[in-house]
Amino acid sequence: MTAVMNRARQVPDGSLYVALLVVLAVPLIVSLIALRSESWHPVLDLAMTELRVRDVGTSQTPLIGLPGRIGELPEQGSHPGPLSFWLLAPTYHLLGQSSYALEVGTVLIHLVVIAMALWVGRRLGGRTGMLLVAVVLAVAMRGYGTLLLIQPWNPYLPLLAWLLVLFATWAVVAGHHRWLVAVAAVGTLCAQTHISYLLLCIGMFMLAAGAVLLRTLRTPKGVGDGAGAGRRERWRSMAIAGGVGGLLWLPPVIQEFQGGEGNISRLVSYFTSPPEEPVGFGAGFRLLVRHLNVVDGFFGLIHGSRRFMAIGLDDTSARIPGILVGALWLVAAAVCFAGVGSYRLRSLHVVIAAALVLSLASMSRIFGTTLYYLTLWAWGLAALVLVSIVWTAIAAVERVRLQWRPAARGAGVVVATIVLVTSTAMFSIDAADAEHAEQHLSRGLGELVGPTYEALVDGVGAASGPDGRYLVQWSDAHFFGSQVYGLISELDDRGLDVGGHPYFTVPLTPERTMPVERATAEVHFASGAYVELWRDVPGAVEVANADLRTPEQRQRYDELRRDVIEGLRRDGRDDLVELVDFNVFGLDVDPGIARDIRRATSQMLQIGTETAVFIIPKGTSLNR
Repeated sequence: MTAVMNRARQVPDGSLYVALLVVLAVPLIVSLIALRSESWHPVLDLAMTELRVRDVGTSQTPLIGLPGRIGELPEQGSHPGPLSFWLLAPTYHLLGQSSYALEVGTVLIHLVVIAMALWVGRRLGGRTGMLLVAVVLAVAMRGYGTLLLIQPWNPYLPLLAWLLVLFATWAVVAGHHRWLVAVAAVGTLCAQTHISYLLLCIGMFMLAAGAVLLRTLRTPKGVGDGAGAGRRERWRSMAIAGGVGGLLWLPPVIQEFQGGEGNISRLVSYFTSPPEEPVGFGAGFRLLVRHLNVVDGFFGLIHGSRRFMAIGLDDTSARIPGILVGALWLVAAAVCFAGVGSYRLRSLHVVIAAALVLSLASMSRIFGTTLYYLTLWAWGLAALVLVSIVWTAIAAVERVRLQWRPAARGAGVVVATIVLVTSTAMFSIDAADAEHAEQHLSRGLGELVGPTYEALVDGVGAASGPDGRYLVQWSDAHFFGSQVYGLISELDDRGLDVGGHPYFTVPLTPERTMPVERATAEVHFASGAYVELWRDVPGAVEVANADLRTPEQRQRYDELRRDVIEGLRRDGRDDLVELVDFNVFGLDVDPGIARDIRRATSQMLQIGTETAVFIIPKGTSLNR
């Protein structure tokens, strides 16, 4: 082992940096290659994302983020800012405005983040620092999996960027003040993209800026050229960071003063006067310790990826291991500040302490259902907690037995290298089977788009050709119009004047809504039992149809439908029977149904149903 270590030390730092970057990039590139084999038609939030990315650089350039669970339509609030759209736009436009280009752009953002994180590691600890950062990233990436790291959905896109915020804050607290600019810029990306990162990133910036300010104020004036230059450089770093942050936050500020109620006002109103009480400290603490459960989260990666998502979906995940990890970290921090370990290690503990407090505050302020994606970012913090415990243990061993230092550090490097290579190799194998987000809905939408476009251009039914104005509406028995957002995006991309009802102005943007009076005809998406009903409507012309189920799946769907109806009647819920045919999703999320019924409705949603598109005269309605 000594010979191997000696050879490894001869590799230049720059070469090691490039090698680590390539190793971490491999699974992401493999996933892009796998995804290239099948077309992708984004739905719901991802279709909304594509609409906004398409608008970047036009007169409708987005100034705020994606709509969120912030109030109710039509006065729904959006996430704070548009920075993620702006970063995705160059790749999207360069690659011909394809949906696949969104995935490529997402990977490029992650690769830039990885490159910056490795550079932070190099500044913090040279070769060992780079290896430490690479291991944390490799384990986190495998835990998140391709599904979360490839799609540009706003809760997922900042996952690795949040880790970079933690690394950069650590670097600043450890004395590398120039990384304050990265904390400001990357923290802004996270906070603007999804509001769950806002409190976290504000807190990290305040910690980093406070460390620089304190260090600056403690440097006496006029004590020498070196100290004076260092003082000026720190002031400069704070000024640049403040300027960069202010510049990046200009778009939402501009939107606030464009007329009407701005998005910032909506956010302030919602979070200062919420429609319901937050989940509270107890629920927040339980969430936090679930994410500190490294047994389920990290060791579970040995036999499967996407562990972080799986645990988030399982609210029965054990909390005791997380409590023990938290207790171990407290002991490690106390030992470290008692004189064990370096200033870098103490700085890491400071950052972790602040991040844990911010995490608890953020989790305690969640409103409504604690959906898994609201706290996925916590797994990156858990990885750093684990690193700090192990590092402190090694430092304690070195302090007790100085002669063990070379062996302890050598063993640490070997273990870290094994974890890095193993995690990346297993993630790369998984990445070869990567799938697009909501692929089952994407495939069905792909069957509908082409025939619908051709029918509109050809003037079928009430359509008036390519110059017509088409209001797109829906009767969706399964997914509350998810595919309709994709249909609007696809038809818009092909140059047609399409839009939804003004009620949906926030998700669709003002430019893609229209009142019935302005439309020349309507395009109506129907699914499930609605399809047959629309076929009987006078003037409705069916122009596209898709049912991707096999005969076996259709039979299974019918069996599940019967089971659900019988279960509802068994439980005295006859009032919900109609939803089985006309709103399966609404039934599935009803908190009052029995567990066996929910299992059946979930399977019905997974199997899917028939979908169709009709062209109808404007103002036509369905009577049932």
